Amino acid sequence: MSTLLPDLATEILIPVCALVGIAFALVQWVLVSKVKVSTDKSHSDSKNGFAEPLIEEEDGVSEHDVVQKCADIQAAISEGATSFLFTEYQYVGVFMIAFAILIFLFLGSVEGFSTEAKACTFDVTKLCKPALASAIFSTVAFLLGAITSLISGFLGMKIATYANARTTLEARKGVGKAFIVAFRSGAVMGFLLAASGLLVLYIAINLFKLYFGDDWEGLFESITGYGLGGSSMALFGRVAGGIYTKAADVGADLVGKVERNIPEDDPRNPAVIADNVGDNVGDIAGMGSDLFGSYAESSCAALVVASISSFGINHEFTAMLYPLLISSIGILVCLLTTLFATDFFEVKAVKEIEPALKKQLIISTALMTLGVALVSWIALPYSFTIFDFGTQKEVQSWQLFLCVCVGLWAGLIIGFVTEYYTSNAYSPVQDVADSCRTGAATNVIFGLALGYKSVIIPIFAIAVSIFVSFSFAAMYGIAVAALGMLSTIATGLAIDAYGPISDNAGGIAEMAGMSHKVRERTDALDAAGNTTAAIGKGFAIGSAALVSLALFGAFVSRAAISTVDVLTPKVFIGLLVGAMLPYWFSAMTMKSVGSAALKMVEEVRRQFNTIPGIMEGTAKPDYATCVKISTDASIKEMIPPGALVMLTPLIVGTLFGVETLSGVLAGSLVSGVQIAISASNTGGAWDNAKKYIEAGVSDHARSLGPKGSDAHKAAVIGDTVGDPLKDTSGPSLNILIKLMAVESLVFAPFFAAHGGLLFKLF
Repeated sequence: MSTLLPDLATEILIPVCALVGIAFALVQWVLVSKVKVSTDKSHSDSKNGFAEPLIEEEDGVSEHDVVQKCADIQAAISEGATSFLFTEYQYVGVFMIAFAILIFLFLGSVEGFSTEAKACTFDVTKLCKPALASAIFSTVAFLLGAITSLISGFLGMKIATYANARTTLEARKGVGKAFIVAFRSGAVMGFLLAASGLLVLYIAINLFKLYFGDDWEGLFESITGYGLGGSSMALFGRVAGGIYTKAADVGADLVGKVERNIPEDDPRNPAVIADNVGDNVGDIAGMGSDLFGSYAESSCAALVVASISSFGINHEFTAMLYPLLISSIGILVCLLTTLFATDFFEVKAVKEIEPALKKQLIISTALMTLGVALVSWIALPYSFTIFDFGTQKEVQSWQLFLCVCVGLWAGLIIGFVTEYYTSNAYSPVQDVADSCRTGAATNVIFGLALGYKSVIIPIFAIAVSIFVSFSFAAMYGIAVAALGMLSTIATGLAIDAYGPISDNAGGIAEMAGMSHKVRERTDALDAAGNTTAAIGKGFAIGSAALVSLALFGAFVSRAAISTVDVLTPKVFIGLLVGAMLPYWFSAMTMKSVGSAALKMVEEVRRQFNTIPGIMEGTAKPDYATCVKISTDASIKEMIPPGALVMLTPLIVGTLFGVETLSGVLAGSLVSGVQIAISASNTGGAWDNAKKYIEAGVSDHARSLGPKGSDAHKAAVIGDTVGDPLKDTSGPSLNILIKLMAVESLVFAPFFAAHGGLLFKLF
């Protein structure tokens, strides 16, 4: 049975879609750059809001001064973020080279570095390329994934720091104009990342094919290094960025808001620049690398399973690249969806912001369902077999279509549940805000309860999608379900990056001394951004659960284990230890934020007490010292948690063997997902409860406010406790789950051949 889409068309379609995505990102970037952060008045079309010379003179502040201040602040933030990322990349680069050597040594030693062709793992009658080739190519793929991940994080940060002041300046003309700039900038990052991830993977597959020829099993096994590279960089980016942003945030809030009673982002606060830099390195660069990692891994997991199914055995190129075709269509779907927010419908009032962002999710999911149907129809034979733990399972193309859709819609459900629990438009967050009447303790209790409760529906959604997709198409079904969840990654990232950009825009408005009206508009953009960031984290965690299960399946197949028996002590001790790892990891990251914040608080207090004239606004605080504290702390503190995650699979696999390791992977998956969802949602709810009181939109909110009231101070404390939960531990945990699974898969040949040294001794 051949496919409707010829192989040649596949080879053209995938790179073309990727290039269209990159071109679209550049077009959006050009549109954003038309907003000038300089004082000359430029004229151009009015639709995107660069024409009319800027409106009202701001309360006697001259136009020229405000724009100049915005430009200065933007330069400071951009400089801080760039220097931090360069420092981080120097350390990460050393790790990358060391780990690449490790991969080569471990995988090369499987056959004692021989260059002889060996019998294939899954079909002993055929000869496959030597293990040494797998070692070399896995190492190359690892480096490719790592570099792509770093570049995507860096570009995202550059775009965000480029757009923040432009959003502030546009906010003077109205909320709709500012929304378009922030959203376009997010789209630049989303499309660049989705398209470059796809393009690099596609090129790698074609280049590796020149050597591997018909040995597709070896080819796609080597490609898994790409996912490992992407995720290992994401881990360091997420942890370091998370520690950086939260140390600054907690330090700035505790001294500024609670002790000195000055507003958030007040230029008199010494930690204010560090706080704004943190938004870019944590939420943007970290998030970008994280979702790129998920995407690379789910593609790799699907490809590995497909290479030992009928697609790989019969060398059906189009069907084999089904996962990449889904992502290609996803880019086109997201492109159309983005136009709905920027061109077809204009946001005119504050209350239209959140619905506009939510519509993005719904439109992209609905269109993607059609896209997946099309791809499944033209790119798959009507019936085929899928590898299912040692047997081949008969599957039909409509079943695979349903697997992708289950993941796609589960992602949407998780997104909306997250939104319900973290948006201040609904009762859960309003209840948390209400509990601030009686102080910080009740606020903390309510917030924790909300987080635990918010786990229920997402877990059911993940469970249903696992059951359905596994019943239809075994482990391949789960891998494509994860891809389905990530197929709209460009839109997901655009919505996600929009949050920190608006957050920064608000900070710049406050620091540049703009009128109260502008600050209200940026606050409205920011509150919507907080919720969408929570939705983005929900997506990342849900997809991580599916991805790591798919990788787990590929690992179990590759390590030749037919069943994982919980009743054997080897496996059970693995389960217990695996379930403990997310707690150990969270403890490390939380404590890192705490100790870095402590240094920050001391420094901010010292400046307030020793530099005369800061509070009066006559003397400038020393921003650079605070930036340095955050940078040093985060670089130093990212190493232990990173080492924990990277070394666990190696130590367990080598000393205890593949069965114990499969227990560890299952345990960390099961407990990690729960902690990640509850931590992210608790933190998001506390943050929005504070914003609910500050905005004072409803009678209920006004009865708790204004800023500086006791209830508001209790809310600020809750928000501060939630910061490391929602921006450091929570989001890093989904990388922990995926990373251990993909690492086990890459090293599976070694563990299967030489693992379990301790049990061999006894």
